Amino acid sequence: MASRTMDHRQGPRKRGAELEAAILAATREGLVERGYAALSMDWIAERARTSKAALYRRWRTLGELVVYAHARLVQSLLTTPDTGSFASDTRTMLRSMADLMDSEYGELLRGVLAEIMKNRELAAEARRQLADSEPHAMDEIYRRGIERGEVRPELRGTRTMTVALDLLRSEFILHGTPITDAVIDDILDAVYLPLVRLPN
Repeated sequence: MASRTMDHRQGPRKRGAELEAAILAATREGLVERGYAALSMDWIAERARTSKAALYRRWRTLGELVVYAHARLVQSLLTTPDTGSFASDTRTMLRSMADLMDSEYGELLRGVLAEIMKNRELAAEARRQLADSEPHAMDEIYRRGIERGEVRPELRGTRTMTVALDLLRSEFILHGTPITDAVIDDILDAVYLPLVRLPN
């Protein structure tokens, strides 16, 4: 008997948050299974059991959708540790982010980076999206560090505050995964902590 091709758009119609969740899940699955270069809005729509028009009502391009999926995933997976010290909190967060980069999330991040490197408009959107995800956790850690008198308060909200995250992302781009504890210790002890700690 000939096999039948499943039409993923058949079945109950999704709406609102349920539809967005299905689209984002399909985007992440597509990046892992196919990679960014082979991914398309058609494929995502079919996997999410919706129409391509439903995607384009929310995102103008595949790149915008991938960036959005990346930012929402970071928000859902990245926790804000509270260990009692700024250095330990930051180290724990970097370790968590490095572990995410070594998981299927890494494929999603590669897709985002591949697109924003050739699209200035999308790069600006990626920065805006990331401002609501990774640095939010870093800002909370930094705020507590200020309250404990551990770090320089004037650096909150500046590029310097997120240098550790930027260096970790650079390590991922240049050298891939896994990212060792020694690399994280070097980022913190040789570069980041000397920049942000209050002088003794």
